[in-house]
Amino acid sequence: MSTYYVNKFLFQVDGDPGLLAAYKADPAALVDRWEADYGRRLGTNNSVETTSWLHFTDEERTALVEHDYVALFEMGAHFFLTLTIFIALYDDDYIAQSGPLSFQREYASRLSHWLGKDYPTVAL
Repeated sequence: MSTYYVNKFLFQVDGDPGLLAAYKADPAALVDRWEADYGRRLGTNNSVETTSWLHFTDEERTALVEHDYVALFEMGAHFFLTLTIFIALYDDDYIAQSGPLSFQREYASRLSHWLGKDYPTVAL
């Protein structure tokens, strides 16, 4: 797994309301679009200097498309980035159903099998 590339995706999409809305509406299309455009850029706003060697593995792509934050965490994606992007995607829906912090409680519950274990490294 390229933790750098997955973390770059999580960071950029979470920080851009347009990308975030597109990711919620059609994850597969946004993952493909991001990888073909934003993921190739060297730097945040640089569309001139690009790279062609970075890409998602099938496992990474599946986890991103399915919003599988447990799999992303277990593959080494940064825990803060996975938490914040999925709060941005789901918090309003969860609050309407179950009240404040309901998504955060689900996140903690779905990752509770990691209690007492060493977390996956987030080192590059």
